[in-house]
Amino acid sequence: MYNLPTKIQEEILKYTEENKISEKQQQQIIDAVTKIHKMSTYDPQEPMGVVAAQSISEPATQMTMRTYHFAGTAGIQVTLGLPRVLEIFDARKEPRTPTMTIYIEKSHQTLDRVRKIAENIKEVKLRDLVKSTILDLTELKIKYKLDLERLHALDVDEKKLSRLVNVRNAVAELAGEMLHVIPKKKDITNIHKIKFGVLEAHVKGIKGITQVLVTKEEGEWVINTLGSNLKKVFEIEGVDATRTTSNNIFEILDVLGVEAARNAIIKQTRFTLDEQGLVVDPRYIMLLADMMTTEGNVKAIGRYGISGEKDSVLVRASFEETKKHLTSAAIHGECDLLKGTIENIMVNQVAPVGTGAFDLVGKIPQQLPEEEK
Repeated sequence: MYNLPTKIQEEILKYTEENKISEKQQQQIIDAVTKIHKMSTYDPQEPMGVVAAQSISEPATQMTMRTYHFAGTAGIQVTLGLPRVLEIFDARKEPRTPTMTIYIEKSHQTLDRVRKIAENIKEVKLRDLVKSTILDLTELKIKYKLDLERLHALDVDEKKLSRLVNVRNAVAELAGEMLHVIPKKKDITNIHKIKFGVLEAHVKGIKGITQVLVTKEEGEWVINTLGSNLKKVFEIEGVDATRTTSNNIFEILDVLGVEAARNAIIKQTRFTLDEQGLVVDPRYIMLLADMMTTEGNVKAIGRYGISGEKDSVLVRASFEETKKHLTSAAIHGECDLLKGTIENIMVNQVAPVGTGAFDLVGKIPQQLPEEEK
């Protein structure tokens, strides 16, 4: 008789009571859940890590080295394929192409409102508002001719523009459609640096969001971005913070916590593999995501993460930087107890995994019974 865990039995009972399900239907639910649970369990000492590693890495050898996904019809180019898998499992702090998928609340689901939200999100620099630049070397000042129509379209106040432009060692003054920037230090070399520095000055929107794209997905308006800043986006009125997400796992960790980061690793790995047409059981990816986030932060798989922090000296040495690990172990007098799979294979011993994990003792009778002779 196969017994389900008590917690699952309690959940089934609660569900059947709330939905007033008959005993026959309840038994059908128990049978279905039991079947799924049986398939999800594994035997003691089964080498799940080895199976998971093989099941993910073997299909990954068939992945395209360079591939991109286009978010929306106009196309925000997002890195996928093997480079994206490496970004996830190496726990890179910043993805090559950081993006966000921003969902909008039902009360703001009109094209005009969504476009307004998109305008508030996209970063506007002074270069986006300037028609031309004049470098006055006689008076040692820089004159920027502003595009007033674009200024008004983006709701940028002309009077506040000189205060918004944060210029080091210079004073900004507005005169009609001209913005005059006068360096405090009268130096030709300095004036060239200030000229380009002013053009990069942040005027409006969220820093780092260089592109926004409004599309309709499954009957609702969604904003896709190039660049990511979840914390600031959540503060904007009309944004559905319960569904909005980023492909920057460390940003998700900082804003939403380790459980959200774990789910992001699973979801983004599955999306990347599925996009390449590779079928991997999600439980293997879940096991890997658990390993990466089990200590409350996101750790890489490689030498600076999980593999480089193993207790066994031989395991660390077998992965990368062999000389470094063996030398360090010798200096500190480390002892390898040969408790794992890899180190026992290295020294040609039976690995404590599967049937090798158990010592079986049998009593051999001195004399066989007459009927067995």
